[in-house]
Amino acid sequence: METPSRILDLFQSYLNGLDIPTEPAGLYTPARYALSLGGKRMRPLLMLMAYNIYRDDLERCMDAACGMEIFHNYTLLHDDVMDNADMRRGKPTVHVKWNVNTAILSGDAMAFLAYRYLLRVDAGCVNKVLSIADRTFIEVSEGQQFDMDFESRNDVREEEYMEMIRLKTSVLPAAALKIGAVVAGASDRDADALYAFGEKMGLAFQLQDDLLDVYGDPKVFGKKIGGDILCNKKTYLYIKARSMADAAQNRELDRWAEYDGPDMQAKIAAVTAVYDSLDIRDCCRRKINDLYSEAMHQLEGMDVERGRLENLIGYAGGLINRQL
Repeated sequence: METPSRILDLFQSYLNGLDIPTEPAGLYTPARYALSLGGKRMRPLLMLMAYNIYRDDLERCMDAACGMEIFHNYTLLHDDVMDNADMRRGKPTVHVKWNVNTAILSGDAMAFLAYRYLLRVDAGCVNKVLSIADRTFIEVSEGQQFDMDFESRNDVREEEYMEMIRLKTSVLPAAALKIGAVVAGASDRDADALYAFGEKMGLAFQLQDDLLDVYGDPKVFGKKIGGDILCNKKTYLYIKARSMADAAQNRELDRWAEYDGPDMQAKIAAVTAVYDSLDIRDCCRRKINDLYSEAMHQLEGMDVERGRLENLIGYAGGLINRQL
């Protein structure tokens, strides 16, 4: 078995050599640029680690892993347009470097390119792989729509939020794991267990992101702290605070939600103070730990030696234990 770092190196080398078209340049150059910005490559790495549980010939799953990474980056192009984001991984976003129309059209092309690479899996499993991908890609769009709907609501419930992030964030790594298992020839039971594992880990990962956005070290987290508060995002922390706050605390949250003044640091500090008074940080941490335990439980019935799962378990644990 290969280590996660070795798998990542192999994947990056394969991704760099992809036969993505070059013409028209206005369509494909932005797509290449988006893929060149790096990132964790979490989804293809999970797919390849799942495959590597059963087989060692990783090149057999590389095209499918590339398809998953291309699809993920397509969603980022469109997300950046919808969020009017200027930067992505320290570089100008595609709609800033080029324009909005380019970002939309290049993103569309990337969505179809994703299918091109997924179709390159062995013929015996292609229908099953595409079925997983079809369902997943639609669910990601559904999750994004729910997220947009929540922007205009102040009554979002915890269970609604968890379903939204399941769709928007969790199903993609879950599908990556399941596809890796399917391409490797794993049993349906093992493939389903890996999907459930990825789903729980994806939820924990997003809640960790919510937590880091308020309490993280900017040098470690990689971006400024408090962005979700400034944008009035309905995160787990915010929704939990609303459900636990008394009348005075809810009025304080209302006041800062409507604030449009110059002192945005004061807004971050005030909302964080409400969170602190309610021990929201500990509530979120406990929820993350519960989800992690549920994820580990999904692996218990798999028909593989425990040692074959250690790389995956270690990598997943690292994702949800990022430094605060």
